[in-house]
Amino acid sequence: MRALTWQGTGKVSVETVPDPKIQDPTDAIVRMTSTAICGSDLHLYNVLGMYLDRGDILGHEPMGIVEEVGSEVTQISPGDRVVIPFNISCGHCWMCGRGLTAQCETTQVRSQGKGAALFGFSRLYGQVPGAQAEYLRVPQAQFGPIKVPDGHPDERYLFLSDVLTTSWQAARYADIAPGDTVLVVGLGPIGQMSARIARHLGAERVFAVDEVPERLAMAGRHGIETLDSSAVDDVPAAVMEMTGGRGADGVVEAVGMEAHGTPFQAAAMKVAGMLPDPLARKATETVGVDQMGALRTAFAAVRRGGTISIIGVYGGKADPFPMLDLFDKGVTLRMGQAHVKRWVDDILPLLTGDDDPLAVHDLVTHRMPLEDAPRAYELFNNKEDGCVKVVLQP
Repeated sequence: MRALTWQGTGKVSVETVPDPKIQDPTDAIVRMTSTAICGSDLHLYNVLGMYLDRGDILGHEPMGIVEEVGSEVTQISPGDRVVIPFNISCGHCWMCGRGLTAQCETTQVRSQGKGAALFGFSRLYGQVPGAQAEYLRVPQAQFGPIKVPDGHPDERYLFLSDVLTTSWQAARYADIAPGDTVLVVGLGPIGQMSARIARHLGAERVFAVDEVPERLAMAGRHGIETLDSSAVDDVPAAVMEMTGGRGADGVVEAVGMEAHGTPFQAAAMKVAGMLPDPLARKATETVGVDQMGALRTAFAAVRRGGTISIIGVYGGKADPFPMLDLFDKGVTLRMGQAHVKRWVDDILPLLTGDDDPLAVHDLVTHRMPLEDAPRAYELFNNKEDGCVKVVLQP
């Protein structure tokens, strides 16, 4: 089959690789019909190559048609149309029983001290071949795949794999109540959907900050009050002014390690990505290499007693937090990988009807063949051509 493979920092290529096969009785093989590029893929593309091997298949936002199932898989059958959650979870362990499927104890990558295995996401999360390919082997298929009906194009359901479920968790973790004011930091795909979901959950006003014109325009189409960070000198001060000096009730930080930061942090991230793998891993684990601009905006803009939901992905272990200010303000922090299956029952009914209350039709800006994936990564990484979200079609 053809698959998008990592070949080095800032370099990917589409190669011919062996077809996946059933290895365990809980496996399934799914033929990909759509598979998206995620902001987390850019972390691997740009920074975290020390945890990858040349030829690793990337991607974790897939859907397709079931081709084959193992002997213990009964909830899906060949021919079913399915979305595959990005985290691989069993559905029956202690963690899964509590809805914490991103911490599944069956697939936890204990050798790396990490949670549930993820598709296409390096040695840190199990080095499971990813979904930017023609076919995908799906472990724990007795639980993971989400059956979806016909009647709508892939893009109505595709983002159950990550974007919609991650954004739903981000909004829920921000403790949004009807009448609240909410700030979303970053208007990539997760920020876009988090802002729309915040409105769906009853927030009276939703502010969002970014500097990319196309992202700001997209959010504005859906009733989000946007702040252009390149034109606003002090975003937290602007949020304070718009909320009567109090601050946002809830903040969703949807940027992560690629936020703007200090020149030192920017240099540290770049240098870490260029070091030999053993040194790069050591630097990532012991130095605050993440850029903290988005987090600092969130910390400053939240009201006293408010809640910050961190859904942006960070890679360093020694990032500095302003603990004195957070403690003094009585801020609640919630964060973590999305527990995809936990939120599906809340979201799926919003997708199956003729209406589109979350406006999922207005997220994808680029649809490209799998063979053009290297160019797609460049567009998404460089924010060229108004690129907000790319879907690859194998």
